Amino acid sequence: MSTSTFAPASTITWKIDPAHSRAEFKVKHMMIANVKGSFSGLTGTLIEDTADPSRSQVEAIIDISSISTGDEQRDAHLKSADFFNHEQHPVMTFKSTTIEKKGDEEHAVTGDLTIHGVTKPLTFIVEGPSAPGKDPWGNTRIGLSATAKINRKDFGLTWNAALETGGILVGEDVQISLDVQFIKA
Repeated sequence: MSTSTFAPASTITWKIDPAHSRAEFKVKHMMIANVKGSFSGLTGTLIEDTADPSRSQVEAIIDISSISTGDEQRDAHLKSADFFNHEQHPVMTFKSTTIEKKGDEEHAVTGDLTIHGVTKPLTFIVEGPSAPGKDPWGNTRIGLSATAKINRKDFGLTWNAALETGGILVGEDVQISLDVQFIKA
């Protein structure tokens, strides 16, 4: 007897469109103002269960080398062993474990976030997905936005410097926001 696995008819597979997706972050600098940055190298998949969104799954990978803060020296420092250690940990990943509907257009997506070789649970508040639409080339697309907050020290990103006036150079809390566009596979 042969067995086969197949996706139920209510399941749609979507691939992240890296050219139209971004992961952004902001963190306090010198306890004065936020510094923002982004990662453009997103890839991954959303397996959407249209009949029961709680059974949907998402996996995403972000290439650390795609970091951009608008300052090449700071970007190089963030890629170094002081922070992300890009040589040993070239990517960060997220894999969902549960999805809970929170409103008409909002979900709580909890999963395992791995940064710098450390995996911790994290919940994103997700708006969307949007209604599907066709692009000029006939591809079906959807989009969503997500936000979360982490403490960078929880992921082994502990580098800092004390300021003469008191306080620290880099804040611990990091705000994350995602704008992701998917193409139907």
